Amino acid sequence: MALAGVSCAAMVQAAAAQTPAPALRSTKAGTSVRLAIPKGPLESGLVAFTEQAGVKLVYPTALTATLETGGVEGEFSPLDALTRLLDGTGLIHRPAGASTITLINPRYVQLGPEPTTAVRLEELSVAGEGGGTVIAAGLPPRSGTVGQPPVPYVGGQVATGTRIGLLGNRSVMKTPFSTTGFTEKLIRNQEGRSAADIVTNDPSVRSDAPVFSDRDSFFIRGFSVTSVDTAFDGLFYLANPRRMQLDGIERVELLKGPTALLTGGVGRVGGTINLIPKRAYDEPLTRITNSYFSNANFGTHLDIGRRYGDAKEWGVRFNGAYRAGDTALDNHALEVGNATLGLDYRGERFRASLDMSHQRQNVTAPASLFSAVAPGIAIPRAPNGRINTASRFEYNDSVYDMVAGRVEYDILPETTVYVAGGVSRFRENSLSSFFTITDPNGSALNSYAIAPTGIEGYTGDVGFRSRFETGFIGHYLTVSAVEANNKIFRNGFIPGALGLPQNVPTNIYDPTYLPFGSIPNVFPRAGAQPLQADGLYRSVGISDTLSVMDDRILLTLGGRFQEVVSKAFQTRPGGVFPVGTQTYGYAEGRFSPAVALAVQPFDNLTLYGNYIEALLEGPTAPGVGVDNPGAVFAPIVSKQKEVGVKIDFGTAMLTTGLFEIELPNAFAVPSAAPGRLPIFGVNGLQRNRGVEVNLYGEPLEGVRLLGGVSFIDAKQAKTAGGTLDGNDVPGVPDTSISLYGEVDLPPWMLPGLTLTGRVLYSSSVFYDPENTQAVPGWTRFDAGLRYAFEGYAGRPVLLRATVQNLFDEAYYTSAARGFLGIGAPRTFILSASVDF
Repeated sequence: MALAGVSCAAMVQAAAAQTPAPALRSTKAGTSVRLAIPKGPLESGLVAFTEQAGVKLVYPTALTATLETGGVEGEFSPLDALTRLLDGTGLIHRPAGASTITLINPRYVQLGPEPTTAVRLEELSVAGEGGGTVIAAGLPPRSGTVGQPPVPYVGGQVATGTRIGLLGNRSVMKTPFSTTGFTEKLIRNQEGRSAADIVTNDPSVRSDAPVFSDRDSFFIRGFSVTSVDTAFDGLFYLANPRRMQLDGIERVELLKGPTALLTGGVGRVGGTINLIPKRAYDEPLTRITNSYFSNANFGTHLDIGRRYGDAKEWGVRFNGAYRAGDTALDNHALEVGNATLGLDYRGERFRASLDMSHQRQNVTAPASLFSAVAPGIAIPRAPNGRINTASRFEYNDSVYDMVAGRVEYDILPETTVYVAGGVSRFRENSLSSFFTITDPNGSALNSYAIAPTGIEGYTGDVGFRSRFETGFIGHYLTVSAVEANNKIFRNGFIPGALGLPQNVPTNIYDPTYLPFGSIPNVFPRAGAQPLQADGLYRSVGISDTLSVMDDRILLTLGGRFQEVVSKAFQTRPGGVFPVGTQTYGYAEGRFSPAVALAVQPFDNLTLYGNYIEALLEGPTAPGVGVDNPGAVFAPIVSKQKEVGVKIDFGTAMLTTGLFEIELPNAFAVPSAAPGRLPIFGVNGLQRNRGVEVNLYGEPLEGVRLLGGVSFIDAKQAKTAGGTLDGNDVPGVPDTSISLYGEVDLPPWMLPGLTLTGRVLYSSSVFYDPENTQAVPGWTRFDAGLRYAFEGYAGRPVLLRATVQNLFDEAYYTSAARGFLGIGAPRTFILSASVDF
């Protein structure tokens, strides 16, 4: 399905001449136009209507693709003529601006500033005749990114395109990678608080941290991806390194697979999450949302957007939120404050944006993040999700601030140069306990620790994107130079000198809590911690997408040279070296090539394939016990090969992909020379092979679906001595299912009422590399409803009610990296939104 609109000929001619368009004809009832539109396809009739009436009309073409019109002939006012043209189709028209009309289906419209089946003019690329393309207000040109993100697909839950690193915004059907952009509408309807609530709509993504801990962490295609590796507006080390609140976020974009060419940096083998900030729409927005999360956590969210200037070139979007109170977890309370401000300017050729964010998160009795099981112990059944092993005096308090900016200028109509950058600062103080299970009956030993931490990020990106042709071959050339710096401050104390309790007996079913005052809260703070690690990542990436046959064949060739510079410093006082002494240094570089192909034999079918890499910092041999002590290795290269198919049915999108990702690892192997020590090297290999099937859209009128199934065969391909070759990789389920659905009740039952539901399933996994400790699979059901209606003075009101984990399933949500994550209990969520 292609989202598009049709516009009057005068608008198209104006765009081609790069001059302001003449005023559109009035749509008032007193103005009449003569029309002659024959009976036939509604789409053809609407095109003729815009040409003859001179009225700008914007709508998703999937809404009209299969409909017929009886035509209209005679002299009518434009609105009367449009009503007659739509007669019998089930559609109605609604104003979308001073001189713009949109179409909706009232049978399943959700009241509010943007109806379910309508797309804001600001989000549309309005195409017309005459060889020109008009970029609707808010959308950047194809070579730019500052502005509104790509328009939503049918159903409004997923976008038609996403940001693909240095390639910029790309249509899903033109992208030779697996990518999904989850919209702000989905975030609100699923009551999403952080990225972890949203990305698990994809079955290849699972949360790797308990909901009631202090952070998010993910497994994507069977590889760990932490919140530190989440991008903000395409820039890394700027997002909150623990948990980014979504109040000021417009899109949560998921790009699966390695991304060395596209984004640079190290790690992110399984994929990348990118957060797109909100921008002001042309129409004013003032929305207040009050929410409740069980047991007694209440919150308020204010969302305000305005545009100023003769052409509405200046935009301001403010989001402020605060919620606090007890949650569904015993002893646990959560206080979160979040304020974001997004400013933007959109001129004829110059665009700029500035984003500022401040977040505070205070967690009382956070869920155990590093819960382990002793070797050889059968995994006990999961405790009820309400049970918390943390005492009431435990805490994790953090403060986060960030500023990011982006500037771009069109030196030619489709050639854009840009500069982007930002800084972030995070401080965290905590006192937490972590248990180790010692028998199948749930007995455990609980130990306490502090982790005052500071994290700072500095990132800059400069580059250009250009579209041009050489003969019959089209080119989309992109160049990007990135420098990212991540600094970590911690460990400036001696843990043993703090006297924190260790190995306190407890039980995961009946915890033992320590009383208040048993641990004096006099500890080192985050602001006084020394620099522990400093990572600097410089890279230059270049790519050229060659296109022929009207972009039906797109071949992307490119690569990125990266320099990885990493340092570590002495932080513990009283050591052999003074605090601040550099104890480790790494400086290596490598060129990472990539090739990707997308072929569209038909408009609704794309066949794609790619080879792309990810880099990880190379290992250093230990100082003793090996024949090559201290040897420094080149960056580890993870390689992905992927092929897939994307089918657009007009109202639903089906994507399938087959992938293989290989990740080497290091260990020592016996030397062939007699009497020599083992030789340390990059000798190991993890190999993940998988099949993904995803579906989203509105396959039936008023029925929206989002989700799919993922099958991953994650194996330890090469291990030390070959003893574990062929074993499953711990924590990676063979089968995962995510499916979210919405059903609008027909108007004769209760207009504006929508039923929602979601099911998440993960098969059993192994906890240990030896595959002797099995963790059962789990299934979680969510259910909810929302009701849209007009309140006092015609104000749109939207009520939502959601029950997560409807049947109160007790389960381990993850078992990766040697830790168990306990799933959340049944949770009730209520919210009410009013637009003013």
